[in-house]
Amino acid sequence: MLDSPRNLFLALALSALAGFVDGIGFLHLGGLFVSFMSGNSTRMGVSLAEAHWGDAAYAAGLIGLFVAGAALGSLIMRLRSAYSQVLLLMLEGGLLTAATLCHLMGLPQSAVAGIVLAMGLENAAFQIRGGGGLGLTYVTGALVKVGQQLAAALTGGPWFGWVPNVLLWAALVTGSAVGAWTYLRINLMAIGVAAGFAFLLAVFVAATVARKH
Repeated sequence: MLDSPRNLFLALALSALAGFVDGIGFLHLGGLFVSFMSGNSTRMGVSLAEAHWGDAAYAAGLIGLFVAGAALGSLIMRLRSAYSQVLLLMLEGGLLTAATLCHLMGLPQSAVAGIVLAMGLENAAFQIRGGGGLGLTYVTGALVKVGQQLAAALTGGPWFGWVPNVLLWAALVTGSAVGAWTYLRINLMAIGVAAGFAFLLAVFVAATVARKH
């Protein structure tokens, strides 16, 4: 999946976008996440143990929305169209735009719902036949692969096989830092920046597909 400069660039850009949005979401939700569902699952478990039922239900709601977004993204990619990625990115940009508009209209929960759906959707961008693919809104898997590929390098494998996954991690960290910085200055309007970037990536993907055809 990261076997071409085009795919590597797109994966890094989407990982940075996910980090940007999650940095915003983390600050806006006071410690919950809009794309990192392992963290939300842990918070849900802790809230259940502390009998904070409302907090547990809220975390569960975020998880459910993320899964719904992932399912929708998977359905789009199962169309097997050359422009499936373009459609997915346009829908992601549309959801982030809708979230920005909800914020402007004083509908904070609807804004959060749109953001979480968009993040779930994004993870299908590199879905392969059978349902697997490249995780873009979380990097635990990428860091595990870094360790595995370092071990392979030390035992006769490719010396730099770990580099793409380190870059994915770095892109997400950089994106989250920029997203948090932006949120601290313009609040949830920062999601509008993310929407614009998603649309730009859709144009980029459409252009690369058109060149092939």
